[in-house]
Amino acid sequence: MRFLLAAMSLAAFVFTGHAALADKRVAFVVGNAAYKNVPQLPNPAIDARSMARVLRNVGFDVVEGANLTRDAMTAKLLEFGKKSEGADVALFFYAGHGIAVNGTNYLLPVDADLKSEMDVKLGAAINVDLTLEQTMADAKVKLVFLDACRDNPFAAKIRSAKATRSVTVANGLAEMKSGEGTLIAFATGPGQTALDGEAGTNSPFTRALLANIASPGLEIQQAMTKVRAQVNDETNKAQLPWGHTNLTGTVYLNPAAAAALDLTAPAPVAQAGEIELEFWRSIKDTNKVEELNAYLTNYPNGTFRPLALARIAALQDGPSTATRNLSAGIDPATFTDAADQIAEDQIGLDRNQRRDVQRRLTGLGFDVKASGKFDEETRSVIKRWQAARGYPATGYLNKLQHSAMQSEIVSSRVASDESAPDEPARRRSSGGGRRAHGGGGGGPAGLFGHMMGGLFHR
Repeated sequence: MRFLLAAMSLAAFVFTGHAALADKRVAFVVGNAAYKNVPQLPNPAIDARSMARVLRNVGFDVVEGANLTRDAMTAKLLEFGKKSEGADVALFFYAGHGIAVNGTNYLLPVDADLKSEMDVKLGAAINVDLTLEQTMADAKVKLVFLDACRDNPFAAKIRSAKATRSVTVANGLAEMKSGEGTLIAFATGPGQTALDGEAGTNSPFTRALLANIASPGLEIQQAMTKVRAQVNDETNKAQLPWGHTNLTGTVYLNPAAAAALDLTAPAPVAQAGEIELEFWRSIKDTNKVEELNAYLTNYPNGTFRPLALARIAALQDGPSTATRNLSAGIDPATFTDAADQIAEDQIGLDRNQRRDVQRRLTGLGFDVKASGKFDEETRSVIKRWQAARGYPATGYLNKLQHSAMQSEIVSSRVASDESAPDEPARRRSSGGGRRAHGGGGGGPAGLFGHMMGGLFHR
């Protein structure tokens, strides 16, 4: 009898789990970085790959692209628009340069070359409002994420154009209102600019999206609250995502299975394990550190975390000789217990131990000077490490977080480095920085409104 109940419970979970993901879900995911007429951006293409992988893991049919010209981007939009017809959920994600001209937002293909307002309006840039209307109108739920709020490199050029001296060109994107059944989220507030993050990683906004929107049983608006908090903490309150929502019901990208019987209570955990396993299978043989970091971001205490860390260490510095035991797992309280100055003082770190923490952070990809002093720079780096692992991001360590850091595999070269006490830690040559808002190469090629109307005519 007990076996029969267990079998019925399992059947109920399988049915509800598959039903939850059986809706028609379509996503447009594009990251433009390799601009031809303005400085290239380091991370949008990485952001797009990471987002596409997470969305596929929760049942989305993803139309994906990177470094697209105007024509290539239009073709992807056409494909997305056709697939979105009758969709239960349509999701639009864009990372790269964007521009707001006279209150209207535009996305920039890599071949855009904007010298005046006319270039923007005649096809070199892609009108966001028109694009969303043409591609997502038939979807029941529409989710829009724009990681494009960066300094606009074309702004000064457009403002100085003789025929458009009175044009208003914002530094960031302009405010947008969502229609019924729509959620719109920007990397930062209207008219403000957002950080791109360290080269070779995800931007703070995309990293927070990856860590939250597909969490099992987490409603999308609750997820966005977590996204705002994570970005705000990670950037030391320099960036706060902004959004507008007009959803008429609850939306789950990764719904927990309904509990048909008491024995089905563990079902959401089982479902999360299946998704994590599929995620790991998709990247386990990768040679790209950013893809392994994407797994760690989504599953900071995941089953394959030790393997991911070991592989990152091997890729960055050759085979690791570190012997830390990473198989014991992390105390669950590490993800909930906040840290402050008092908690850190209780660890009793001396100067050499603080220097060890800084070297470990550098070995894990969070570069910081190994000075033995926890200055403002170090606090910021600790906060980024905490946010990436899913710990409360305060910039201060507690005993559990310090223990967790010591369990991570780092390059033996960095961990055992006993060079001069105040020698700057080795830094990656690529570095980080702000993304600039704008776009790249090629001139206008016909009226964009006419083109879109013809492409998406139904």
